[in-house]
Amino acid sequence: MARDRDPLRLGFIDRVRRWPLAMRRHVEWVVVGVFGVVLLAIAFRQQMSDRVYPEPHAQQMLDNAAAQLAKGNLSSRDGTGARELYAAALAQDPDRAEARLGLQRVGTAALAQAALATEKRRFAEAHANLQLARELAVPTADADRITERLRQLESQVVGVDTMLQAAEEARAAGKLDGDPQSALPLYKRVLALQPSNNTALEGREDALSDMLQQAQQHLANHEYEEAADIVARVRDYDPGHVGLPDATAALTQARDAARARVANALKRGSPEEANDAYRTLLALDPDDAEAREGLDRLVVQWTQRSKRQASDFDFDQAEASLDRARALDPDSPAIADAERHLAQSRANRSRVPLAQSSAGRSSEVQRLLEQAREAQTRGDLLTPPGDSAFDHLRRARAIAPNDPVVRAAQSRLLPAAQTCYDEALRANRLVRAEGCLDARDQLGDSRAAVLQGKNRLALRWIAVGEERLRAGEIQVAQRALNTARSLDPQAEGLDAFADRIRLASRGTEARR
Repeated sequence: MARDRDPLRLGFIDRVRRWPLAMRRHVEWVVVGVFGVVLLAIAFRQQMSDRVYPEPHAQQMLDNAAAQLAKGNLSSRDGTGARELYAAALAQDPDRAEARLGLQRVGTAALAQAALATEKRRFAEAHANLQLARELAVPTADADRITERLRQLESQVVGVDTMLQAAEEARAAGKLDGDPQSALPLYKRVLALQPSNNTALEGREDALSDMLQQAQQHLANHEYEEAADIVARVRDYDPGHVGLPDATAALTQARDAARARVANALKRGSPEEANDAYRTLLALDPDDAEAREGLDRLVVQWTQRSKRQASDFDFDQAEASLDRARALDPDSPAIADAERHLAQSRANRSRVPLAQSSAGRSSEVQRLLEQAREAQTRGDLLTPPGDSAFDHLRRARAIAPNDPVVRAAQSRLLPAAQTCYDEALRANRLVRAEGCLDARDQLGDSRAAVLQGKNRLALRWIAVGEERLRAGEIQVAQRALNTARSLDPQAEGLDAFADRIRLASRGTEARR
């Protein structure tokens, strides 16, 4: 019993229980505090690591931006200005607050430089910095105050009568727009100094009417891009010009006619005419998403047809379909994929024996189907190349495309291809998932199911690309973007992702 009461032989918990109540309470609070600190460290470990060990690529870009800001290099066309570098860092990591604050500081600095240039009568520099400040959303009242001061000083220095005379001479010579000494830019400068100058207002009105007549002539000659460009420039000079409604209506009529040509061409199965009509729509409006989507769909349709024809070893038709796709968009990633498929099909065809007799063909088909079943049992749906279930079935289909036995085997293989796609997508094996999806398409899966699969795969490629972009791997992110675009040009987030890659690329080029 004595040994049990020896404090040295008591357990730790028993000894703690013998402590005074106040001491035990103190220890409990210390333990709770330590535990809370650990939980907070776990919860905010990413934010803390970002501050203590920021991602090197993005941090270098931010450091370069800060250095350019300190030098007064606020913006530069070659991407080396503070604004471009901060924007590139923000594109690479939209959650980085330091980049947003940097852009705000650039705007403030631009406003200060505009004020200084105004007082020193460096008017071109003042205008450029004011424009930059407004683009970066500085307070409107501050920008307006400097703008008014700039206008007052310019009107004291610049000879308005001289500019008006030069504008009249330029308009008489037919030099309406295109360089600072043509009529409309000169009228614009006069009106910036004296908004109510009647001579400048009337001269601008006449010059814009002359431009709209040129636009009508371009429309009559089916020169849609030139016509749309002129109308847009007129709108920039004077959105309320009296001739704009008629000019806009003429462009709308040309656009409606092109859309009608697209519909008729697609109904008749004439992709060449549809392509011409889509090009017209893009000439009238380069941002016409429907026209771009239509061109992308035509390319995909021809490349998919080429792949099906190549799988059936109909190589002449496969090449012809590829030529049609190249005529629409030679740079489409879908074309490179179809070319690889055609080359693989040629290699597969070289391994197919040519049976001459009907009995020989039937025997060869049976042999290939048996090999397909064995490969499927082994789990070799798509690989190894040349000895997969899909390859054996494809060879059998090339020999006897209408054989009911071949069609039945194709139907049995489709569920395996669907399972292959789902499992590969869950495992994030995107290249294999794309191969499985291609097999589903060629095995006769429904068009809606294949399109849905392409959309899911495109979204996954965008997510992978976003991750690589954050890591500074811009080329890998660009490849992911190209793959996603070839799968589904209208995938959600695709355009925003492309913009972030473009900005990040500019920042990388600037550092070089």
